[in-house]
Amino acid sequence: MNLKLKNKIVIVTGGGSGIGQAIAESLCKENAIPVIVDKNEKSISATVRSLESKGKKILHFLADLTDYDQCKATVAFVKKKSLSIAGLVNNAGINDKIGLENGTTEDFVQSYYRNVVHYYTMAKLCLPLLKQGRGSIVNIGSKVSTTGQGGTSGYAAAAGARNALTREWAVELIPFKIRVNSVLVAEAFTPLYKDWVSTFPDPKKKIREIEDKIPFEKRMTTPKEIANTVTFLLSEKSSHTTGQLIYVDGGYTHLDRII
Repeated sequence: MNLKLKNKIVIVTGGGSGIGQAIAESLCKENAIPVIVDKNEKSISATVRSLESKGKKILHFLADLTDYDQCKATVAFVKKKSLSIAGLVNNAGINDKIGLENGTTEDFVQSYYRNVVHYYTMAKLCLPLLKQGRGSIVNIGSKVSTTGQGGTSGYAAAAGARNALTREWAVELIPFKIRVNSVLVAEAFTPLYKDWVSTFPDPKKKIREIEDKIPFEKRMTTPKEIANTVTFLLSEKSSHTTGQLIYVDGGYTHLDRII
């Protein structure tokens, strides 16, 4: 399917690894030009080398998006390349386990900065470019916003805020023909997920236990499957879809586990 994204610029935060990297790769397959933004120079370099070796066009910028000035510098970099963008994918974040018992109020606030404040900052700074390109915003979210998890108040609250912002921006940006949607992730085997599961005495057993609770095919969602949905939502093929929270999770969040 030709999604008509050729040579269109899309900013992907946290694009150096995991789901963000998969999104950048999916965009390249559609001949779009992803702008990978990440704070990990090693991850950016590896992803850029891989894509450029396949003859793909790609831009990249090193930034820690918890810093407002670095968000500004990121968007200024993109503006030098183009006066419009086709999309913004807010993806950067981490389940930092700031809980009610084990965290402080300062920790909670910092979790918000890591996981949702830069979603707002990047959307606000990119708005003129999005208006010019009639672009789309896709916010990457989490099942934790709906199900809870325990021991991660900061991340859960930030994930819930992402859902609310998706709906709010979808309404606010209708006059500019800018669509806003969210893709919610449950269990996807990313580098961060691998780090987490490795903390258990028997990681393979833990993975089997998790997969057994995923109704569809008893397996985790791949980053590529998430990326394919994101790319579709950025394209004109989803031209009348806005304000949606789309769960790409094999039915984990909503289907009865008895299946």
